[in-house]
Amino acid sequence: KQWYQRRVAITAGDSEEEELTIENDAVLTKYKTAGEISNMVLKAVITEVIPGASVINVCSFGDKLILDETAKHYKKDKNLKKGVAFPTCICINEVVCHFSPLRSDPIVLINAGDLVKIELGVHIDGYAAVVAHTLVVGATLDSPVTGPTADAILAAHNCAEAALRLIKAGNTNVQVTDAIQKITDSYKCTPLEGMLSYQIKRYQTEADTDKQIVLNPSESQKKEIKNIEFAVHEVYAMDVFVTSGNGKTKEHEATTTVYRRTEETYLLKMKASRAFYSDVCNRFTLMPFTLRAFEEETKARMGLKECVTHELLQAYPVQMDAEANPVAQFKFTVLVVPNGNIRINGGLLDTATCKTENKIEDKEILSLLAQSANRKAGGKKKKKKAKSAVDEAKSEAAEVN
Repeated sequence: KQWYQRRVAITAGDSEEEELTIENDAVLTKYKTAGEISNMVLKAVITEVIPGASVINVCSFGDKLILDETAKHYKKDKNLKKGVAFPTCICINEVVCHFSPLRSDPIVLINAGDLVKIELGVHIDGYAAVVAHTLVVGATLDSPVTGPTADAILAAHNCAEAALRLIKAGNTNVQVTDAIQKITDSYKCTPLEGMLSYQIKRYQTEADTDKQIVLNPSESQKKEIKNIEFAVHEVYAMDVFVTSGNGKTKEHEATTTVYRRTEETYLLKMKASRAFYSDVCNRFTLMPFTLRAFEEETKARMGLKECVTHELLQAYPVQMDAEANPVAQFKFTVLVVPNGNIRINGGLLDTATCKTENKIEDKEILSLLAQSANRKAGGKKKKKKAKSAVDEAKSEAAEVN
């Protein structure tokens, strides 16, 4: 199967229990809190993406900060799980997703001019906010990004903005797919083939329902895609990848480090495997995790092998553009409410840092993008505490090497 077809979610708890939605104030607050933390961490990680920075240090910094910030919330409920909903991944230029290296991997440094994608996720009690952002290292208002890279970034950004305005009760996934195709055509770019955006629920960060939005669907997907209508109180992860190439991807040679539990069951034979799997279940529930989170990497790898062989864990292999073209990504989490929607993270790009001769001329798309959009939700952050947590995360990340 293709990697994007394996990105399937699973539900936690008793399937017979009626799941609470954002109509419930407590659930709505948990989503918003996760969204606020994810954007705060994303902003902090952006400041770490500088020439000479090592990818592993930036990833470790992001994950540490997520744990520090989520630890400040719901302290009285000792049984409530919270933390990383998707480990911090830093993907450079043609690398598409899931690059989150280990201490034993070769050091990868960030260079000036690199197109860098940052992806991460936060959850509170299983209610997740996932987000991704793209930047070019060193780009400024006085020295903006130009050429195909600028086209890909602006196309991806405007695709995300159009999707935000369309994911509302009564609209359909086809409207989103069509708008994205028109926008990418305007910039002479292509959405990555078969990429999924999806409805998410508690302890789900991937698409296991028919409520999906498929970008640039493959021939096989065209036969299987179902037209769906967005409904009030649903939550969606909108994920846009755009390239200046043909949209094809292939697996990268980098080590796979991100995994997640599946619904499969198997009686593990090795003691190391049982210990590792027990640790995964207790620490990460059903959320994706990185092997970097284990102090003893060698032991973790020993336990991992049997778990993967018997499909107790799903791998997230690193992907790249098949033609080695730079890829831009923007991702956000949006709550569908009676009066429209609420985007709880993302929306951080300063478009003035990108310059291109290409532009959107379709009147319907221009009218759509001209509509107001809810960009964020929640109250003010406590800046002093956040800074302290950032400093602590920096210190621990620096110890990685």
